[in-house]
Amino acid sequence: MVLFLVLLCSAIPLVIIGAVVDGMLYLLSIGVLLLVVAVLYLLVRSMARSHRRPAH
Repeated sequence: MVLFLVLLCSAIPLVIIGAVVDGMLYLLSIGVLLLVVAVLYLLVRSMARSHRRPAH
C-alpha cells in the first residue's frame, strides 16, 4: 500500500505541473504513466489477495 501511495503522491504533482506550465508536456505524460502504473499495481495486488485460499 505504501508503494501505491508513493506512486500516487508523485504522479499528481507531475500531472498538475505538466498541464499548467507551457512546454512541460513530458511531465504530464510521465505523471499519467505513473497513475496508470499505480492503478495496475493496486489491481494486481487485490486480485492476488482474492485468489489466496485459507489454510485449513
